Amino acid sequence: MEKEKNLEKIVSLCKRRGFVFPGSEIYGGLAGIYDYGPLGVELSMNVKNAWRREMFRLHENIFELDSSILMQKRVWQASGHTSAGFTDPLRECKKCHHRFRADHLTEQGIDKCPDCGGDLTEPKRFNLLVETHLGPVQDDSSLVYLRGETAQGIYVNYNNVKISQSASLPFGIGQIGKAFRNEITPGHFIYRMREFEQMEQQYFIKPSEADKYFEQWKEERLHWYLDLGIKKENLRLRPHVTGELAHYAKAAVDIEYNFPFGWHEIEGIHNRGDWDLSRHSEYSGQDLSEIDTGTGKRFYPYVIETSAGVDRLTLAFIVDAYEEVIGGRTTTTQSIKEIEVVLKLDHRLSPVKIAVLPLSKKEPLVNMAKDIASKLRKNWNVQYDDTASIGKRYRRQDEIGTPFCISVDFESIDDKKVTVRDRDTMKQERMEIGKLEIYIAEKLK
Repeated sequence: MEKEKNLEKIVSLCKRRGFVFPGSEIYGGLAGIYDYGPLGVELSMNVKNAWRREMFRLHENIFELDSSILMQKRVWQASGHTSAGFTDPLRECKKCHHRFRADHLTEQGIDKCPDCGGDLTEPKRFNLLVETHLGPVQDDSSLVYLRGETAQGIYVNYNNVKISQSASLPFGIGQIGKAFRNEITPGHFIYRMREFEQMEQQYFIKPSEADKYFEQWKEERLHWYLDLGIKKENLRLRPHVTGELAHYAKAAVDIEYNFPFGWHEIEGIHNRGDWDLSRHSEYSGQDLSEIDTGTGKRFYPYVIETSAGVDRLTLAFIVDAYEEVIGGRTTTTQSIKEIEVVLKLDHRLSPVKIAVLPLSKKEPLVNMAKDIASKLRKNWNVQYDDTASIGKRYRRQDEIGTPFCISVDFESIDDKKVTVRDRDTMKQERMEIGKLEIYIAEKLK
């Protein structure tokens, strides 16, 4: 129950401070759909930029792609997404007609409708791909799918990237993009949605090197989370057991995070064997194989996949950074203390890097504070705030994870100095306005 309360607090914070809003809220909402507010856009973008830097800047042999959401429907036949392998077992309540994942009901030991107690139908298979039509006539010839994952766009562009970039094995292709799944039971806030964003990278290798690179990518991806501040005790690697593996997979491991609703996957590392390129070669008629220069024999590259969800990661970073301070952190006032919330996000992820706060709305202070904010805004995302007491403004910035607050007081007019407050240490440092940019740059580098 306490963990459920914690998630409720996260959901409340996200809406109140502009991270995440319910989709189509003024019309009653849409299940499994959420909108990112101003701060949520910044946070998720910072997560994506951190991933892009790791993949495409720090690896010289991984190339970025942005494939289309709509693809020829034979792509999904080749990938197996239109077969029984990409379906969920569905049970429907005979009374209220609500639908549920049969495997989820089994896990919870539920044999009646969780909503009304009515009888449930026998499990039926339900395809997760979202259908639409292209063109003026809606028939089988115009049927296409919104992509269920971003990986297939990588496989169908394998030769395009290899030839245009003069790439040779081993090399990777990665991309960030939207995917869509007709989830029967979306839930846990933005953890499981029907429209979501993925960060996937496919590393193409010789079959003999699969074990080596599978281990390498496990280590690299786990280190990425730790480097961005996720607490080590909240992460674990969970290997898939034999019966759990996808039919094409040689090995798979999930990076799991300890959410308020339990341990759940945030990223998967998979040895997909040669399934993908061999299948697309078969269905497209295009040869996606390679030749072994030593033996002269042709082979299909194996794929080591790293697949992470932007929304799940954004939620994990918020949950991990969320702290409540009973009685408050401020020691300068004698007022009744309340619980104060602090998001101790890594500086690279914080949506707002700096807040500029004049102690008064009087013109000299306001003009100086706005001038400081304007100059700093050229390099960082800066908020200017002159509403309410300075204590309340500090707490507002703590709630959204702002690393540094700059207060402008009446002495600033004469000595041209301001006070910089550190979110984590609460230390306040007086410094010259002219040195602010160098100071902030050093702290945020």
